[in-house]
Amino acid sequence: MAVDVPGLVTVVVFYLVILVIGIWASRKSKKVEKTCVGSKSEVSIVGGRNINVLVGVFTMTATWVGGGYILGTAEAVYSPAQGLIWAVGPPAYFMNFLLGGLFFAKPMRSKRYVTMLDPFQHRYGNMFTTALLLPALAGDILWVACILAALGGTMSIILGLSSTISIIISAAVSIIYTFLGGLYSVAYTDIIQLSFIFISLWLCIPFLMLCPAVTDISQTAVFNQSTANSWIGELNLADAGKWTDEMLLLALGGLAYQSLHQRILSAASSTQAQITCFAAAGVVFVTGIPSVIIGAVAASADWNQTAYGLPPPFERGEAGKILPLALQYLTPTWVSVLGIGSVAAAVMSSMDSVLLSSASMFTQNIYKTTLRKQVCVCDRVCVCLVQHQAMQLHFYAPFPVSFCRPQSGSCSG
Repeated sequence: MAVDVPGLVTVVVFYLVILVIGIWASRKSKKVEKTCVGSKSEVSIVGGRNINVLVGVFTMTATWVGGGYILGTAEAVYSPAQGLIWAVGPPAYFMNFLLGGLFFAKPMRSKRYVTMLDPFQHRYGNMFTTALLLPALAGDILWVACILAALGGTMSIILGLSSTISIIISAAVSIIYTFLGGLYSVAYTDIIQLSFIFISLWLCIPFLMLCPAVTDISQTAVFNQSTANSWIGELNLADAGKWTDEMLLLALGGLAYQSLHQRILSAASSTQAQITCFAAAGVVFVTGIPSVIIGAVAASADWNQTAYGLPPPFERGEAGKILPLALQYLTPTWVSVLGIGSVAAAVMSSMDSVLLSSASMFTQNIYKTTLRKQVCVCDRVCVCLVQHQAMQLHFYAPFPVSFCRPQSGSCSG
């Protein structure tokens, strides 16, 4: 497949905009460091506890709305074996933020912790904290590898660009601005990334629904003689335990994730931290709606009327790529480019948060307390190391996508 040059140029321009904003935010971070009363490391890790509600809502939501969330939700709705009822990502993340705001935001912020491991370190010491850090670090590396795979697959489908090249470029951009500005760069780039995700995916919806190869999704929502499957799906009593397990995995699992607490701890007050969580709960749910519609459209499409042909994606084992496939074959080229931009934005918004998350915990809870009192550039070095390990894992052990994505198709990130 030849490289789509106009599409590639569009993505490059988007990456440059993100990089410029990240560098601008890093300069803002340096100014805050000069006036910061506490430790300078707090500026990098929790933004000097001066992130306002609007920025906080954007960065908290963008961290969860990653490539896995967008692609996985569409996959679950499209898959004949699952359907909308198994797309547990949006409601689970809604619950996750509500619980975070109700039970964690106020006590964590009021005690001025820097990472989620601080309470354990204060109570149980350094050895126990190190033991807790290892699985968190492994999870972050797997997550980055997973979302990089999502980005590489999407770009190869729509732009015809090598997945390896696209992954390296995306990783380099996110490393540069995260390295320079810490949470300030991550938060301000998240504003642009989340806005682009939301606007571009919604712009794609009318073109998808008006495609001649697509049947009205209201007619395919239920089982009937003309449709072999329903995109609504069904939940049998025998599968209720599995459904509950996946819902609780996503709803409660995020409460033990540093990126959530990092946003809580960056708020100016406990009340502001709670408001950020509650507002983000609504935004993350709404942001999942376009993926649901895209999955329903793909399930209602006659793929034989498109250049993709038969058999359909599910029978070819490509259900995980259904979002980029739908954009590629059911919309005009320029619309599909918008779609790839949204996936790239989603991946970068999650990837930079994961990098900063692991680096923050290692720097604050291991390096600073055990090895050296001065943090220096340890957090920035950790950003590079985590990204490097995730890329190595993706390139040489291509299992993370299936490993990290629950069967419902609605994984984190």
